[in-house]
Amino acid sequence: MSTTESPQTATAPKSETSQAAKETLEDYTLRFAPRSYRRWTPMVVATTALGGIAYMADFSIGAGIGLAHGTGNALVAIAVAAVVIFVTGFPLAYYGARYNIDLDLITRGSGFGYYGSVLTSVIFASFTFIFFALEGSIMAQGLKLGLGLPLWLGYLVSTLMVIPLVIYGMKALSKLQVWTTPVWLVLMVAPLIYLIFTDPGTVDRFLAYTGTDGDGGVNTASVLLGAGVCLSLIAQIGEQIDYLRFMPPKTEANKRTWWTAVVMAGPGWVVLGALKQAIGVFLAVYILAKVGPDVAPEPIQQFKGAFDAMMPSWMVIPLAVALVVISQIKINVTNAYSGSLAWTNSFTRVTKHYPGRLVFVLANLGFALALMEADMFSFLNSILGFYSNCAIAWVVTVATDIGINKYLLKLSPLQPEFRRGMLYAVNPVGVVAFVAASGLSIAMYFHGLGDTLQPYSPVAAAVIAFVLTPLMAIATKGRYYLRRTEDGIDEPLLDTEGNPSAVTLDCHVCQQPYERPDLAACATHDAVVCSLCLSTDKVGDHVLPAQPSAA
Repeated sequence: MSTTESPQTATAPKSETSQAAKETLEDYTLRFAPRSYRRWTPMVVATTALGGIAYMADFSIGAGIGLAHGTGNALVAIAVAAVVIFVTGFPLAYYGARYNIDLDLITRGSGFGYYGSVLTSVIFASFTFIFFALEGSIMAQGLKLGLGLPLWLGYLVSTLMVIPLVIYGMKALSKLQVWTTPVWLVLMVAPLIYLIFTDPGTVDRFLAYTGTDGDGGVNTASVLLGAGVCLSLIAQIGEQIDYLRFMPPKTEANKRTWWTAVVMAGPGWVVLGALKQAIGVFLAVYILAKVGPDVAPEPIQQFKGAFDAMMPSWMVIPLAVALVVISQIKINVTNAYSGSLAWTNSFTRVTKHYPGRLVFVLANLGFALALMEADMFSFLNSILGFYSNCAIAWVVTVATDIGINKYLLKLSPLQPEFRRGMLYAVNPVGVVAFVAASGLSIAMYFHGLGDTLQPYSPVAAAVIAFVLTPLMAIATKGRYYLRRTEDGIDEPLLDTEGNPSAVTLDCHVCQQPYERPDLAACATHDAVVCSLCLSTDKVGDHVLPAQPSAA
């Protein structure tokens, strides 16, 4: 995440390249996060990362699935999706924390290539503004109920209020997340515990609910349709990694807390997410008779109904609104930030021009506001069901490349690579697997292969990506991963404990100091160049040529 403080203070020449370097040093946009910046303990990083999943969308997602398919199908669907998300998220979280790079940089070296991962950057950016819009819609519902604001104005307020927080970064966000998380947890859990202990019948009604489309039993089609919606959240691991990349080096002394933090804040986010989805089903069933099926999926209505049962009426709406506002702020600063990184990554690589991250903060918020004004909340499950196919194909492809191609087949380089010149422009391993998996699963989702197969689209996305990724690596013999095997610098990339080296060298283009993993030798000078200056090199003067032995 960003910060207003930076360890680099050298004066750069007045040029586009030096200005880009200067700005990215404030948040390490597009680049490796150096050891000199990573001063937080593992548990502070983990707490900050987990604070970012305080979103209310889980309650809506769970409620929507439960109301449609019944409690039994919903709980099984939630569990199936959680297992898939945990298993695929683990290798990604480990690579982000171990090598201090975000998911886009991981994707580049895990089957997609330098330009091939632009596809997945756009997918991830779409995830951030879809979920920003969803959270903003929930907050607008709360502001309407509590303050009487019309929805259109609530959408605008929920969008504008995060801009000041996003401009600041990890330093500000770590404080925000740490201090607000206890309040959020109490407000979320207290009404649930109260209802269960004071009215045990609520549990019986919850478990017996059959849904509008259900028959009381658990069936495969309903489970897979529900799991497909839940799996739209699989891309959340990218936002977790935006925090985890600031983990301190893993050492013998801290390895236990390091692993605990990585598992808890990496794939472990889905444990809390699944619990929130189940609570969403519970609360929707609880208030269904009072408010009807149209508004039961709205979290503000769910918690208003729960608070009604346990406290004086004058406290109900203020507390429900407070819960919604705290949750929206906690997640949407992350959505706005992570989305701006993804758009900036794509734009900079394609155009070789860095316009500044703030431009894409505003662009991402603009997309989100447009979705809110279009009332996306009313067709939430349709949007998420479609989107999940793309997200599943991407995450499963990268996770498979790490777990199988790197560690089992040893066809993919074990150490991640992200620098221009070191990677091929496009690696068919990941790109073919992703395009085939997402394309076929989307066709299935829109009934292109018949009504019977439609519920199986998320399964198809996962299976095709899982099978094709190693098959493509075998077919290509892994030759399209690395354009070069040497970056021209004698200093090793890793230290004796396997962590990225903290040795610092000066980039001769922007004249800033960088740690070893962010640098490569210059093709035309006896000097080194940082990764961003390589990205913005319009004519390729500094980019190392391909090595025949790497092909």
